[in-house]
Amino acid sequence: MNSFKNRLAHFFSGRYGIDSLGYFNFAVYAVLCIVNAIFRSPIMQILTLLLALIAVYRMMSRNHVKRLAENRRYLAIWSSVRIFLKLQVDRIRYVRTDRFRRCKHCRAIIKLPYRHGSHTVKCPKCGKKFDVRII
Repeated sequence: MNSFKNRLAHFFSGRYGIDSLGYFNFAVYAVLCIVNAIFRSPIMQILTLLLALIAVYRMMSRNHVKRLAENRRYLAIWSSVRIFLKLQVDRIRYVRTDRFRRCKHCRAIIKLPYRHGSHTVKCPKCGKKFDVRII
C-alpha cells in the first residue's frame, strides 16, 4: 500500500493544480451539464466533455509559466467585468437617491446626490471642476 501512495505522490508532485480559471471552468462545466440534462443535445455533450478535458489538462500540467499567464489574463478580464457589474448594481440600488456621472477630464465615474438642476462638481480623482445637469 505504501508503494502505491508513494507512486501517486510522485505522479502529482510538480503539477499545477487548480486556480481561479480552473474554478471558473468547473462552474461553467456544471452549468452546461445541467443544461444538457434538460435539453439533451449531442453538441452540448461534446462541449461539456471538451471543457472538462481542458480543465483537467490545466490542473495536471507541469508548465507553470503558461498556466500562470492564462490565469492572469482571465483575472484581468474578470476584474473589469466585475467592476462593470458592480457599477450596474449600484446604479439600480441608488436610483432614488443618487446619480452617476462621468468626469469630463479623467473619465472617472462619480456618484452624485440626486438634486435637480445644474451644479458645479469637483472630481475627487483629478480635482478639476465641471458642470453637471441632473434632470
